[in-house]
Amino acid sequence: VLLVESGGGLVQAGGSLRLSCAASGRSFMFDRYGMGWFRQVRQVPGQAREFVASISRSGDTTSYADSVKGRFTISRDNTKNMVYLQMNSLQPEDTAVYYCAADRTIVDVTSPDGYDWWGQGTQVTVSS
Repeated sequence: VLLVESGGGLVQAGGSLRLSCAASGRSFMFDRYGMGWFRQVRQVPGQAREFVASISRSGDTTSYADSVKGRFTISRDNTKNMVYLQMNSLQPEDTAVYYCAADRTIVDVTSPDGYDWWGQGTQVTVSS
């Protein structure tokens, strides 16, 4: 499974960004994978990746970290093998590298250990 994130960048506080994650692979069936977004602050060595949002295989169930609830929206398009993270009202504390993750069987959607496949990450920087 190959996951490729895009859409990161520099934005002022209060602004918006939309992250995209394109999924592909040999004999890959996207609608059999739960998807998640995590983030990690690059300047903090050893810090675990922080859960941001997740979405079920069909897209009918979503979960969010309390810190982003009401500001971020996760969605997916199973016809395009894409998952998105719409981020509104961005704040400097949202600055991090954002990763897309996938797995077929996820017990705890909030734990990075529950995902086998990861993208390379995309940097989001929010200036004050």
